Amino acid sequence: MKISILIATYNRLIELAELLESICNQTVQPHEIIIVNDAGTSITPLVELYKELPIKSIELEENVKHVHARNIGVTYVTGDVIMLCDDDDYFTETHIEQVQKELEEAEFVYADAEIVSFEQRGTTRYPLTRRTFAYEYNLQEMRKFSTYIPSGSAYKKELHDQIGLFDSEVHNYWDWDFFLRAAQVCRVKRMPIASVIYAFSEAGTNQSADLNDRRKHFLRKLCDKHQLGDLPIKNFFVLLEEAEMKQREAQTKLVWNGQPLRSRLAEQEEVIE
Repeated sequence: MKISILIATYNRLIELAELLESICNQTVQPHEIIIVNDAGTSITPLVELYKELPIKSIELEENVKHVHARNIGVTYVTGDVIMLCDDDDYFTETHIEQVQKELEEAEFVYADAEIVSFEQRGTTRYPLTRRTFAYEYNLQEMRKFSTYIPSGSAYKKELHDQIGLFDSEVHNYWDWDFFLRAAQVCRVKRMPIASVIYAFSEAGTNQSADLNDRRKHFLRKLCDKHQLGDLPIKNFFVLLEEAEMKQREAQTKLVWNGQPLRSRLAEQEEVIE
């Protein structure tokens, strides 16, 4: 099994360095790491720091936004499995090994996560808060609110031949759309281990925090595409406290030690100082 990790990035060198550090620490290494730099600051210096990793760096000259960037990355994949990851998230040490095992019985695997709010000090992020994100897999319930986090999820590359690429027309909701389409043709398995460290803050800059007309437009497109009805836009953290979401909560294995992940970029900066 050849796992290709696909990362779209834009001006997040510190976060991307920590992700690469977490990949270095994996008990099973990927076949390749495809990083699509969406016309941001060059990542070449960072790639040079992790020469032992099988990185394919694609530097775009024009900013095409994250969905198109991922679609470009798919065309460079040579492995038979694609693992997705946002550039500001990372994995615990056995994540790839666990996913590889689960893919023996499924075509699409996703893990539980810990949602972490970070504070950046210098070139290292320090965790401030953490909360478990683990919910039973129920496709009908996933049509009301998606508990699928794309980071760390993996699927057979041939899935794109069946359902096409990621849909930029739904923008913020590309992952929810992709999951719903994949679930129609794949054996999906949730991995009850919180091996994905998912950077998200209620006061942060995540796209999901932007409750505006543009986001409502994309949600309507998603709802129309999948006949989801009229879904409301709500604050992510408020929604997680609602009774219906509490009923969906599941047991999971916590494996993260809660410590900051020091990258080679951080070490290099300390030497320079």
